[in-house]
Amino acid sequence: MDAIDRKILAVLQQDARASLQQIGQAVGLSASPCWERIRKMEQAGVIEGYTVRLNAQGLGLNDTVLVQVTLDSHTDNTLEKFGETLAAIPEVVEAYLVSGEYDYLLRVAVKDTRDYERLLREKLYKIKGIRHSKSSFVLRTLKKADLPL
Repeated sequence: MDAIDRKILAVLQQDARASLQQIGQAVGLSASPCWERIRKMEQAGVIEGYTVRLNAQGLGLNDTVLVQVTLDSHTDNTLEKFGETLAAIPEVVEAYLVSGEYDYLLRVAVKDTRDYERLLREKLYKIKGIRHSKSSFVLRTLKKADLPL
């Protein structure tokens, strides 16, 4: 990847719907070489896909909860099953296996505290193997940025 590829990625991070002509104009290339570079970055896995950013509050998901989870066991099977279970819970929008005093950090999107209580009772507390969990409600997001280029 060179500086032009990074400029192309910056344009796409800002607007994935930008036309090849718009991207080319922003980076100083015609549409055809832009398309070729984009295709190569897609094939290399640098570009994983194209998506739209949604506003959580606009969808009625007013609260974000960070959940720290510690498991009873750390066998490959336990970790795999836990990951599969999390993947099936739509409210869990991000899940990280982390180092430190707990095993996972989850980012959960819910309507409100009652909705979070429902999620705990109906889904999270029913997952076998959770030893301990700790929840923190996000009061305000101070920074939410694209990946650095």
